[in-house]
Amino acid sequence: MITCFIRYEIDPFRKDDFATYARNWGEAIPRCGADLIGYFGPHEGSATTAYGVYNIESLAAYEAYRARLAADPLGRENYEFARRERFILKEDRMFLKNVSLPHGVSR
Repeated sequence: MITCFIRYEIDPFRKDDFATYARNWGEAIPRCGADLIGYFGPHEGSATTAYGVYNIESLAAYEAYRARLAADPLGRENYEFARRERFILKEDRMFLKNVSLPHGVSR
C-alpha cells in the first residue's frame, strides 16, 4: 500500500472553490478505486496551502485508477472546473509508504 500526498498552492481568495473541488473528489475518488483519506484546506497559518491524501495499492493500480478517474463524469467535470476557474496555482504529487507500521498500543 502506498499513500499519495498532493500538495496544492491555491488562490487564497478562492478557498471556497477549492472546497467544492475537494467535495467533488470525495465522491469520485472512492468510486474510481482509491481509499480517500481526505482533502485539507487552509484553516490557520498559510492561506495558500492545501492537501489531498489517499491510499492506493501500487503504482500500477494508480495508473488504472487515474484512467478510471479521467473517464468518470464527475472526475472529468472536476478537472474542467479547476482548469476553467484557475484556483489551483500549483500542484505537486508524491507517493510515500508508511514505514512505522505496525503502530504500538498506547497506554
